[in-house]
Amino acid sequence: MSTATHSSNSTQAIEAMFAAGAHFGLGRSRRHPSVAPFIFGTKNKTDIFDLEKTAVMLDAAKAFVAALAKEGKIILFVGGKKEASAAVKTGAQSLNMPYVDGRWIGGTVTNFTQTRKRIERYEKLIADKESGELAKYTKRERMLIDKEIAALEKMFLGIVPMKKLPDAMFVIDPRREKNAIAEAVHGKIPVIALAGSDCDMRSVAYPIAGNDASKGSIQYFVDDMVKSYKDNRASENA
Repeated sequence: MSTATHSSNSTQAIEAMFAAGAHFGLGRSRRHPSVAPFIFGTKNKTDIFDLEKTAVMLDAAKAFVAALAKEGKIILFVGGKKEASAAVKTGAQSLNMPYVDGRWIGGTVTNFTQTRKRIERYEKLIADKESGELAKYTKRERMLIDKEIAALEKMFLGIVPMKKLPDAMFVIDPRREKNAIAEAVHGKIPVIALAGSDCDMRSVAYPIAGNDASKGSIQYFVDDMVKSYKDNRASENA
């Protein structure tokens, strides 16, 4: 790619991020020190991200995602807050990737053997229900089993297809998802994260400094990660 083409693409990306509201941080008083280098300035006491620097971080994250895609690696999408959950779920499903769009369950990664056992229990109950196997139980017993299915579904539905530990995580708001980040760090799983101005970027391998609080901004970055993976997927380049 020529320098002029790269510059043009970068300008387009910055304009698109600006349109999505990615430049808005939080109040200056909430700024985490690790974010300071990526702040352009403050307006009406609200931090404004330097989108030129965000574009550089985004390029690095997309290059990493492209490398993962070429090898068919698994990315676990994580974003449980209401502004992120729909984008995270839809984006992950479009790639047939696992996701957590609700509360992070402790041990999802660090105690993966136990997590898989609970998922297998869920899968067995669903199979038994669909085959009529549960008919032998009393009405009360079937009601309790239905409650168990609902509870397991709420906790694990998005990661049912995840047969092994993910090769990377893509996280929206590492401050909110600090438990997921901690488990990833413990398991040496690299993290890509859209990080707002109140986030600690030091434990994230590929931070992207930007608005992690609005649906429009979150959607923009999720879409970009998904596109990068799709464009470089091994099966599509074979």
